[in-house]
Amino acid sequence: MKIYIADNAGFCFGVRRAIKLAKKTLDDDKNKNIYSYGELIHNPQVVKKFEQRGLKVIDDFENKEKGTIILRSHGIHPSIKRKMNEFGHKNVDCTCPVLLNIYRKIEKKIKDGFKIVIVGDKNHPEIKAMSGYCGEEYFIINTKQEAEMIKNEKNLYIISQTTNLIEKFFQISDIIKDRNKNVIIENTICDATSKRQDSCMEISKIVDCMIVIGGYNSSNTNKLYDVAKKYCKNVYRIETFLDLPLKEMVKYNKIGLTAGASTPDWLIEEVVEGMEMLSKDEFMQQVEGSIKKIYPREVVKGTIIYVTDTEVMVNIGYRSDGIIKLDELSTDSTKKPKDLFTEGQEIDVYVVKLDDGEGNVVLSTKRVESLKDWQKLVEKYNNKELVEAEVVKEVKSGLLATVDGVNAFIPASHITTSFVKDFSPYIGKKLECFIINIDERKKKVVLSRREVEEKAIKEKLDLAWSKLNVGDVLKGKVRKLTDFGAFVNLGEVDGLIHVSDIAWNRIKTPADVLTVGEEVEVVILKLNKERNRISLGLKQLTKKPFELFLENNKVGDVVKGTVINLVDFGAFVKLKENVEGLVHISQISHDHIEKASDVLTVGEEVEVKILNIDEENQKISLSIKELLEKPVKEEVKEEVKEEKEETVKFENQELDNSIGSLLDIKL
Repeated sequence: MKIYIADNAGFCFGVRRAIKLAKKTLDDDKNKNIYSYGELIHNPQVVKKFEQRGLKVIDDFENKEKGTIILRSHGIHPSIKRKMNEFGHKNVDCTCPVLLNIYRKIEKKIKDGFKIVIVGDKNHPEIKAMSGYCGEEYFIINTKQEAEMIKNEKNLYIISQTTNLIEKFFQISDIIKDRNKNVIIENTICDATSKRQDSCMEISKIVDCMIVIGGYNSSNTNKLYDVAKKYCKNVYRIETFLDLPLKEMVKYNKIGLTAGASTPDWLIEEVVEGMEMLSKDEFMQQVEGSIKKIYPREVVKGTIIYVTDTEVMVNIGYRSDGIIKLDELSTDSTKKPKDLFTEGQEIDVYVVKLDDGEGNVVLSTKRVESLKDWQKLVEKYNNKELVEAEVVKEVKSGLLATVDGVNAFIPASHITTSFVKDFSPYIGKKLECFIINIDERKKKVVLSRREVEEKAIKEKLDLAWSKLNVGDVLKGKVRKLTDFGAFVNLGEVDGLIHVSDIAWNRIKTPADVLTVGEEVEVVILKLNKERNRISLGLKQLTKKPFELFLENNKVGDVVKGTVINLVDFGAFVKLKENVEGLVHISQISHDHIEKASDVLTVGEEVEVKILNIDEENQKISLSIKELLEKPVKEEVKEEVKEEKEETVKFENQELDNSIGSLLDIKL
């Protein structure tokens, strides 16, 4: 066995600096509260060592006693840093210098009028910190699909998470550059990251297997694993030597080794020394100790060693190999071992018993299929997948069916969303169902067709609701009339027109205006998805009665109307536009009347003249009198009066003449 160690592996400069500053802080402030805001680096072994020295990992500083907070190498959002100071905490900034330089570049580009695009994982602490320097508008993307959504922008500055794969960064950046104007691409992948990936690639090409050491939550270690997988078939991702699959290591002659930027040297050395110290015998002892335990009636994986006409020998990782005889080979008795299997093939086998008397484990492939069917059902149940059930027969409380060769039961209440009295139409049919209960021990499966239908109904409703907006004008059919309004079907959902929103004039019931089955055009007034309520309006799509009146009429016009109410001071008349006008008692008749009811009756049709229109207060003054001729009696009185006056004049003249004559005679 030969071990190849990558030239660039383990701690980078930024991590070493963070470790050094953290150690110094612990040494200088031994009696104070020392915190790390999040894990100092992404390596659980290093974090544990620091915890043992008194460094407390926190994610909430507001409820902690005042102390010193070590800011991890990934950086921190500036607003959080300011808040720490407001709460009286001191801080030791261990942010990687590479990131500090990136922050400065971002700030400069923002001043120059650029919008920042970060290629990286938005949930990674490095990116969360970086976003704090990007201003009000910025993009964080991590896939080609997300890159394609950035279009028709200008003045973009693209940077990368420091641990990215360089190939991925430029692929995503090029997509953005093609769709936008004035795009600047700057590779901010850490030089240490690039060198580690290059070294990993070189070794991966020449070894039988690669071992990648680092914390499972370390981004740069995960990227090294991706690089290794690209060039080497066998790659193992571990945190410590104890994670190594020793039995697998036996078969490799050349082993490559690399480590993430947050992996300490002592962990790398531990893995290297552990492997080098193992001689072949010692290694086999370790292998022996790592042999897995198997038990009868379980399914295990194995690799076929050889195939004969009568049996198949399988390596199952146990201390002895397993054997499959003809009678345990297949449900098809005509099949021969060589028809089904080849040497080196990996298969699933059922353990019948651990010793056949000759030291072999007795295996079966025939029994695996039924178990696999059951396991598939369990997986589908756990993943909430649909299954196809074929109904076999009806029973008193529901239906019996088969799913992938396994018997299942559909309760009567779960056949459909409505009550089912006759089960017979379902016999022989195939139904898509959800598994609602499964008992592995008793091998019982309970299905529901109703939940599938309910899910489909909900999806339809969700789709229908997503297309609705307040103010939309839609067509629908009146489905039901009640005293308080009309229910209108809009397709997948119903809405309600309240009686007050049906017409501008007062109506007693919706049936006065609408009929069931009638098609109407309505406007959406309110939406409440949580309560499944849609408020509709009908009158809102028509002009208000007073507006129509103003369009059709003016002062001086003569119109017809109906008396709808009589009061002491006059009569209210409804005009054809459904507006009301007042005929004052003084405008009803030329004669003096005590009250309107002396002349008019409710329901009577009258002709009126428009005297005045008060637009601001929406009041209309009408007159009946203006359309009536003056009474004849008054004209007669005037003639009599004139005659009397003429008679008096005449009589006075006669008298004057008589007196004059008498005077003349006397003279």
